[in-house]
Amino acid sequence: KEAHALAESLGWTVKADGAYFRRVVPSRPPVEILQIDAIRCLLEHAPYVLPIACGGGGVPVSRVASRPQTLQGVEAVIDKDACGSKLASDLDADALVILTDGGGIFHNFGKPDAKEMKLVTPEYLLGTKAGVKFPGSMGPKIEAAVHFVQNSTKPDAWAAIGDLKDASSILTNEHGTMIKKRLEGDETVIWRPLANEDTFAPPRLSKDPPKYG
Repeated sequence: KEAHALAESLGWTVKADGAYFRRVVPSRPPVEILQIDAIRCLLEHAPYVLPIACGGGGVPVSRVASRPQTLQGVEAVIDKDACGSKLASDLDADALVILTDGGGIFHNFGKPDAKEMKLVTPEYLLGTKAGVKFPGSMGPKIEAAVHFVQNSTKPDAWAAIGDLKDASSILTNEHGTMIKKRLEGDETVIWRPLANEDTFAPPRLSKDPPKYG
């Protein structure tokens, strides 16, 4: 009753979250990173400094139409995956790596015939609608990775998604899923073989299953 009363009096949108209610706000694609010049300056002139930027949360703002230099707060959230993809594109990065608490992108995650993608093209991911069944976890990550690869001016630009603990081996494609504009031959996806061809090796589960089925 309290949640619905607040929603009615303040114009909020509320949704059930377990036994409680949570106010929800829009998550719009970021169009500009205000501190991009500072981030670029650190990367170019401070080689021993590791910039940390575009994390979840942040302060979403918009420009006032009549005064473009004036910013006003917006009741919204900043999606860290979309913002990270935007940052990588703005910096003309060679690659975008998204680390999770699970593995790469799976087909039929959690089922006996589950398979993890080793290499895949944006066209395959878009054509199969990979991640749509998990819009709050893997979906935004796949969308961010695809957007970066498709919009990069570098022909060899790539993105990867994988487990945090496998970070170093994700770069060599030993773990996780790597997304490239083109694969060798006419391939659009290459599957990672199971550890034992005779025994099914189930994928690592996580509290937030970031896979598509």
